[in-house]
Amino acid sequence: MVFLVALGVLQFVFCLLVGTFPFNAFLGGFASTVGQFVLTAALRVQYLASEGEFPKVSPERAFGDYIFGSLILHFIVYHFIN
Repeated sequence: MVFLVALGVLQFVFCLLVGTFPFNAFLGGFASTVGQFVLTAALRVQYLASEGEFPKVSPERAFGDYIFGSLILHFIVYHFIN
C-alpha cells in the first residue's frame, strides 16, 4: 500500500513538473493507483476481520473478490486511456 501511495504521488509530481498533455493518461494512471489502493484496503479489512464483522466472507472469497475487482478496474482504465 505504501508503494501505491508513492506511485500516486510520483505521478502527480510528474504531472505538475512536465505537464498534462495526455491528460487522460494521467487520469487513468492516477485512478488506477487510487483504485488499487482502495481494493487492497478493502481486502485487508475483510481478511483481518473475517470472524467478527464479516462472518460470511471467507479469506478465499475476499481474495477472489479482490482479483475480480482488480481486473474490472484495470479493464476500465485501459479503455479510458484509449
